[in-house]
Amino acid sequence: MSSSVGSMRPRNITSRIVIYGLLAIFAAMFLLPLFVMVVTSLKSLDELRNGTMLALPQEVTFEAWHKAWSEARIGVGSVNGDGIRGFFWNSFRMVVPAVIISTMLGALNGYVLTKWRFAGHKLIFGLMLFACFIPFQIVLIPMARLLGIMGLANSTAGLVLVHVVYGLGFTTLFFRNFYEAFPDELVKAAQIDGAGFFQIFWRILLPSSGPIIVVTVIYQFTNIWNDFLFGVSFSSGDQAPITVALNNLVNSSTGVKEYNVHMAAAMIAALPTLLVYVVAGRYFVRGLMAGAVKG
Repeated sequence: MSSSVGSMRPRNITSRIVIYGLLAIFAAMFLLPLFVMVVTSLKSLDELRNGTMLALPQEVTFEAWHKAWSEARIGVGSVNGDGIRGFFWNSFRMVVPAVIISTMLGALNGYVLTKWRFAGHKLIFGLMLFACFIPFQIVLIPMARLLGIMGLANSTAGLVLVHVVYGLGFTTLFFRNFYEAFPDELVKAAQIDGAGFFQIFWRILLPSSGPIIVVTVIYQFTNIWNDFLFGVSFSSGDQAPITVALNNLVNSSTGVKEYNVHMAAAMIAALPTLLVYVVAGRYFVRGLMAGAVKG
């Protein structure tokens, strides 16, 4: 018995060394680009020219961050260098209403498709599910035509509408699967007590939907914030979101490439999504486990 235990221990130790070694290698592979971005953004341009990409900054400076935020020229047609701050707030003005509206409509759709079923509800859900797999490129021309008719072309409101429409299939899928496991007896009991459609939704379903709301908000926030195709297709100039401004900043540089400014701008653009994942990442996993991937 003791010899068996003794033979197992070296194997366990070896297995752990292999597992932790592989995890460390994969972690380094994923974190290396972030490390390069951070250290590059904290160096002066002279230090960048004379040093190596992986070296730590000899003298930390936030000059590149300041220039990216408020002084860099965005786009070849830009005369004044106002930085990316205006485009940063454009993204917030686009993301916040788009996430709220698509989440609420997705919750309402999920509620109807599970607790107030009607003839053809499976067909409706199937069509909405099909919409999740339509590539972005296919909807560009119809959506551009629709925005033109509605007078929302090249506006933040137009981008909000685009992201709400495109995200509705995903949010409906999340809430529909979550509400599928919600007890029908509670809804029927509320109906017997005289509660109506919206009373049941606001007072019973929605307060119980915390996990799936977190999942939906994180999913929609990261998707919409990081979107480039819709932003560059349906907006231009001062109305563009941060991803388009970042592309214009890099492509409009002439002469000396200010990589430290580019990296600082990229870090600023990535900060909101990083913050969301750091603060609410564990709730995202809990929400998925609570029912988002069922069905």
